Amino acid sequence: MKVQETYIKGCFVLTPRLFEDERGAFLETFNANSFRDKTGIKTKFVQDNLSQSSKGVLRGLHFQKGENAQAKLVQVIRGKVLDVCVDLRKDSATFGNYFSIYLDGINRKQLYVPRGFAHGFIALEENTLFSYKCDNFYNKESESGILFSDKSLNIDWGLPYDDMLISEKDMELPTFEMLF
Repeated sequence: MKVQETYIKGCFVLTPRLFEDERGAFLETFNANSFRDKTGIKTKFVQDNLSQSSKGVLRGLHFQKGENAQAKLVQVIRGKVLDVCVDLRKDSATFGNYFSIYLDGINRKQLYVPRGFAHGFIALEENTLFSYKCDNFYNKESESGILFSDKSLNIDWGLPYDDMLISEKDMELPTFEMLF
């Protein structure tokens, strides 16, 4: 596994090693020992989630507050997304900045999003299958989020708003400024 830290401290892009032959392909999607050795982070994932989305579906920007905060390891099984995470750690030099990356079922890259980040993605292909591991259980009372179109964040989602399908709940999320 190749591991590269992004410009946001603690946020990593992982590229699993792919073994291909005439039968098909094999890859190890996560190894706790290798991850710890390459990042210095000891993590224990406790919940796996899978979502299926049509092209244009935007999910986010979501996060869990307080003791229910979650680190995530995200990847695309099928299709393609633009994945975005926003640094919400007030003591961070990159507080309020975002990192984005294209993830798809072909490049098989993964993104490790540490606790203290908002996270979201937009599906860029039909039938996109998105997987993520979480290091803490979901807690409804701790859920929060930031409006995807927040002008202070200025995130380029890669599609015009008219081509996006966004839940009513996500459309009503507060702005970054309202939260911080």
